[in-house]
Amino acid sequence: QVQLVESGGGLVQPGGSLRLSCAAHGIIFSIYDMGWYRQAPGKQRELVAIITNGGSTNYADSVKGRFTISRDNAENTVYLQMNSLKPEDTAVYLCNAYYKLWPRPHDYWGQGTQVTVSS
Repeated sequence: QVQLVESGGGLVQPGGSLRLSCAAHGIIFSIYDMGWYRQAPGKQRELVAIITNGGSTNYADSVKGRFTISRDNAENTVYLQMNSLKPEDTAVYLCNAYYKLWPRPHDYWGQGTQVTVSS
């Protein structure tokens, strides 16, 4: 059974930092592209950052220079280091694992972890 378990969310003041973790179970982690998405109340889910199975990264413009995604294939874990947090970063952050397999890709989601940026 596939499980993605996020942790590390919480309440932080503007300008602060948090590090999110997502531990993957039940998949061959190293072959998956891993991503962090977020969804704020009343808004659509949006991509925050992705890291491919080869280690290439891509970020939403709104977080470039502030957030860093990384992965540890030995620990089956993907991380999101978030610095200089802003109130507009407040959202539920969700971990995604994606493997482009034909005809049906493997696409898994975690339950999410709440990040609240407020003074």
